[in-house]
Amino acid sequence: MALGKYSRVDGRKSSSSYCSSFTIVVFVALCLVGVWMMTSSSVIPVQNSDVSQESKNEVKPQFMTEINNNDSTDSSASEDNNVPSDEVKPKQFEDNPGDLPDDATKGDTTNAKEEKPPLGKKEGKPIKEDKKENKPEEKKEDEKKEDGESQVENKESESNESKKDEAIEKKDKSSAEVFPSGAQSELLNESTTQNGAFSTQATESKNEKDAQESSKPETTNQSGYSWKLCNTSAGTDYIPCLDNYEAIRKLRSTKHYEHRERHCPEDPPTCLVPLPEGYQISIKWPTSREKIWYHNVPHTKLAEVKGHQNWVKVSGEYLTFPGGGTQFKHGALHYIDFIQQSVPELAWGKRSRVVLDVGCGVASFGGFLFERNVLTMSLAPKDEHEAQVQFALERGIPAISAVMGTKRLPYPGRVFDVVHCARCRVPWHIEGGKLLLELNRLLRPGGFFVWSATPVYQKDPEDVEIWNAMKKLTQGMCWEEVSITRDRLNKVGIAVYRKPSTNECYEQRSQDDPPLCQETDDTNAAWNVPLQSCMHKVPVASSERGSQWPEEWPARVEKAPYWLSSSDVGVYGKPAPEDFAADYEHWKHVVSKSYLNGLGINWSTVRNVMDMRAVYGGFAAALRDLNLWVMNIVAIDAPDTLPVIYERGLFGIYHDWCESFSTYPRSYDLLHADHLFSKIKNKCNFMAFVSEVDRILRPEGKIIIRDKVEIINELENIFKSMQWDIRMTYSKDKEGLLCAQKTMWRPKEIETITYAIV
Repeated sequence: MALGKYSRVDGRKSSSSYCSSFTIVVFVALCLVGVWMMTSSSVIPVQNSDVSQESKNEVKPQFMTEINNNDSTDSSASEDNNVPSDEVKPKQFEDNPGDLPDDATKGDTTNAKEEKPPLGKKEGKPIKEDKKENKPEEKKEDEKKEDGESQVENKESESNESKKDEAIEKKDKSSAEVFPSGAQSELLNESTTQNGAFSTQATESKNEKDAQESSKPETTNQSGYSWKLCNTSAGTDYIPCLDNYEAIRKLRSTKHYEHRERHCPEDPPTCLVPLPEGYQISIKWPTSREKIWYHNVPHTKLAEVKGHQNWVKVSGEYLTFPGGGTQFKHGALHYIDFIQQSVPELAWGKRSRVVLDVGCGVASFGGFLFERNVLTMSLAPKDEHEAQVQFALERGIPAISAVMGTKRLPYPGRVFDVVHCARCRVPWHIEGGKLLLELNRLLRPGGFFVWSATPVYQKDPEDVEIWNAMKKLTQGMCWEEVSITRDRLNKVGIAVYRKPSTNECYEQRSQDDPPLCQETDDTNAAWNVPLQSCMHKVPVASSERGSQWPEEWPARVEKAPYWLSSSDVGVYGKPAPEDFAADYEHWKHVVSKSYLNGLGINWSTVRNVMDMRAVYGGFAAALRDLNLWVMNIVAIDAPDTLPVIYERGLFGIYHDWCESFSTYPRSYDLLHADHLFSKIKNKCNFMAFVSEVDRILRPEGKIIIRDKVEIINELENIFKSMQWDIRMTYSKDKEGLLCAQKTMWRPKEIETITYAIV
């Protein structure tokens, strides 16, 4: 407009005045160009000042990468303008933090090159988001267009804005990953759950122990968090409920292995179990199946006694496991495949998914069944053969210390697809077949019992006597003799039986031997319930659990069991099938969006996992594609959903967290606790529970805790007093998450546990 005005004046003036005017015009034009250039250059830093400190940090959560890439055009702009990062870009309340403190890079030291660095810690409070107006930027964009900015630049600007909006939208979605809103928010706060249609194991078990009373207020640990080292006869292998020698000495009899059963102290220990001298971080699976560090389980007696059977051998600084056993000296895989060839209906990894291995030895059978997509619960008593279960757990194979004595095993009825016993030396036939009838309780209708023992193939008088007794007993139980074969390589015999899927045989028996249980006897009651010499009828109604075989694996893990009725109320208050589906979707969402990428955990180092409050097993189901296994725990006073977990091809156990768990110290790589600590706080000795968590977690193992903010804050202080690394904490709407890592630290002061001294 200025140029046109002066052109009209130039037509009426002399040439001399024309030169003066032209000079003025050029000067003014140059000034305008200078102003325009200064204005346009100032636009770029303003746009790029949205770059946060997160995008400049080399370590960031994986699912935040896309967001930060959209904001990375000029990370130096905010520094040049002295703009604090908190003002430059509002922090989002993410499922994981973006900033990483220096002390959070410790991580999994065994695989530093492979692992993503752990995340840092954020305040345990909701982080408010500053909303900035974009009007100055918009105004400057308009000025650029008016001043003849190129269309290419305009398109690039619009594209950047679009990407930025898209990134913000994604970021807003990710901010709710751990704490979903709307319909799924009820799944987070499980402290509000009800029993719904599920009874509790405590109600089902007629002779269970009374819940342990709340701890007396204010102990030294609770007030000052001063820790001591446990001094016990078991030393580094201390299991409080199995090493209570004071209670064992008072037993009237040990005829039925009462001394191997649980005898929990009234006052559980609050000290920390020492580490073995020379302890090292456990070897990763699958290498751990073949060898482990000798100093982690420094026991050689089993290698001396069973070395010729290829159980375990000592090789320098390692203990090696050739994969053999008493009945399969030439390797477990040949033995497993031979069973499959003998009974094709077994269909390892499809029809047969969940197996119980009784008298497991070092659990090579279960360890190699993983290659057939089978999950095996290996079971053996502590010290029956030195450290056998401890060897199994150190190898990365599921195992539990338990004995078939006077009480039912802590599993619901009709849940195992196959029960296996390879020369487990259990006297199945005595006392009316009481122990075999316990297996019958656990075995799914139509399931198989695989028995490879000397009575199957040897002809000495004792073996013949046992075989005849077993034959009579299994016929009375209506078990079908499916196959009796001879493995010529291992030179052993294998007998396979099948439990009936109808009651027809029971009704046609000439003698009621063994007798049927009373109708009032609950087959699911398992917590401290005495064994009985009776059988439960097979459910036949189409709506009853056990009347149909589950779908083949892996389809069964995703579908609600057929016996969950829409008329039944689930744990979260919805119809049971909808409850199941919502729980599964919830945990898939949290695991994929948060746990796998947002906590800085190298999941290749994680093998043994425990979900300490499992509900439907959704957490384990969401992890099923990883190279790990999950022990699902259902508390005895929680809705009894453990049958659901087994129905979907997973496994678990009943437990009372006011007592010690029946496993060796340093058993698990990762513990997951969803709203469990707040429940323990109101029920049991809280510090004893924390000590138990430390006992079963491996050094450098992690724990993920979701709970109320006040519990998270308290646990953060407690873990710090134990020298644990706090990898990350945050909170939202009074709910919080904490991820911590246990270290090698042990206290120096000693506390003698008198009842644990021989």
